[in-house]
Amino acid sequence: MKHETTYLRGARSFVAGRFETVAREPFDDGWTPEEKTPPSSRPASPRSGARSIISRNDSPDIGFSQSINPYRGCEHGCIYCYARPSHAYLELSPGLDFETKLFAKTNAAELLRAELSKPGYVPSPIAIGANTDCYQPIERKFRITRQILEVLAECEHPFTMVTKSALSSAIWTSLRRWRRRTW
Repeated sequence: MKHETTYLRGARSFVAGRFETVAREPFDDGWTPEEKTPPSSRPASPRSGARSIISRNDSPDIGFSQSINPYRGCEHGCIYCYARPSHAYLELSPGLDFETKLFAKTNAAELLRAELSKPGYVPSPIAIGANTDCYQPIERKFRITRQILEVLAECEHPFTMVTKSALSSAIWTSLRRWRRRTW
């Protein structure tokens, strides 16, 4: 069991997404040897530009009306994560695909700056990382959450954050230093 590449991951399956229109099942017809290569457990993180960055909701049972998710998918791989089904909209598995096929919204800071500068924008606290962890390990490479926080600090915009990562404390320290330099 420990030799599997998926050992200690939250999910170990490639269950088809519930929104897919086609279902496929492998079967052995005897023509080719069955391939036994396990899926890679190293996350692939393609860069992708987002069309919009602030998600809005008007649900009375959710304590915020605006949120930002810098990433789609999450490396932490918590089996209890409620964000897993969001990968099914991309026709990806909420299992291993959610943990290994990550999407980084690389233009998030520019989109946020443009959104906050619109004449009709009314500020209200923005929840960061409401769907997936904003400080997952690929944040070290892309630094998208950090850029978002810098824009929010410049605008003195209120925000909340949800994370389970220790990476946040290092970034908070550097953000405080950055804020002292700019004021």
